[in-house]
Amino acid sequence: MKPKVIVIVGPTASGKSGVAIELAKKINGEIVSADSMQVYREMNIGTAKVTEEEAAGIKHYLIDVASPAETFNVAMYKSMAEEAIREIIAKGKTPIVVGGTGLYVSTLVNGIELSEVKNDDRIRKKLEERLTNEGIDVVFQELQKVDPEAAQVIDKNNTRRVIRALEIYEATGKTKTQLDRESIKEVAFDYQIFGILTDREELYDRINKRVDCMIEQGLIEEVKSLREKYTFSQTALQGLGYKEVIEFLDGTITKEEMIEKLKMETRRYAKRQMTWFRRDDRIHWATRENILADIMSMTL
Repeated sequence: MKPKVIVIVGPTASGKSGVAIELAKKINGEIVSADSMQVYREMNIGTAKVTEEEAAGIKHYLIDVASPAETFNVAMYKSMAEEAIREIIAKGKTPIVVGGTGLYVSTLVNGIELSEVKNDDRIRKKLEERLTNEGIDVVFQELQKVDPEAAQVIDKNNTRRVIRALEIYEATGKTKTQLDRESIKEVAFDYQIFGILTDREELYDRINKRVDCMIEQGLIEEVKSLREKYTFSQTALQGLGYKEVIEFLDGTITKEEMIEKLKMETRRYAKRQMTWFRRDDRIHWATRENILADIMSMTL
């Protein structure tokens, strides 16, 4: 029998981390993060990392494993996450994967061996020129046409990912979605996936409060400090919560506009997360109040 791994997913601010920590206490578990931004060191407030106090002694993996100056990708995540899972199992503990980055979770639980499509500088330069001359709306419409499934889950404003998806299509004649499906292999673990179901109005309220809390905790100061060390063009600083603050620091928008934009973009991100996760019919959905009991009854 394959070793059991519990996976907890859901949109941002739905309470995944809290549920995972409570579960880990009850079942002698350790946590493997599946968050594409929490891998970066020094980016704490904007990524809503759990504090030492919140972690309550539960070990977390795949947090603070890369510098904001580095490019961290899904292939690196999968390799490191599987290594962490094996380490936890070797201790006689239960691995709990928790996070909202759908691509990371999907690649892990489906055993996707990513076929590395090498960068094509000629194609990329052409696409970047189109982006400059025609704008993101036109370029994104092309992605919607050739790979509608990828366009559903890629943020239009994440121009790097939009261009990469189109580059893959032009270079291979296959869409990113098609290549991902062709890459699915046998998985080494028995992944049991649970999702936190949250009423939309309640979730949006939690998101708004989280953003206000981040500002109070010093998000602006965190971004200022990061900007002194790293350039905005680097992947990490293009993340949600960081690019909006940089716009404010550049004087493009006011502080009030920044806060409202961050709330709006986070709500949009939560919607995209749910679109991604709803495609997987293996996920058992439950409310935050019931999910712990459901996991315990269905996995132990």
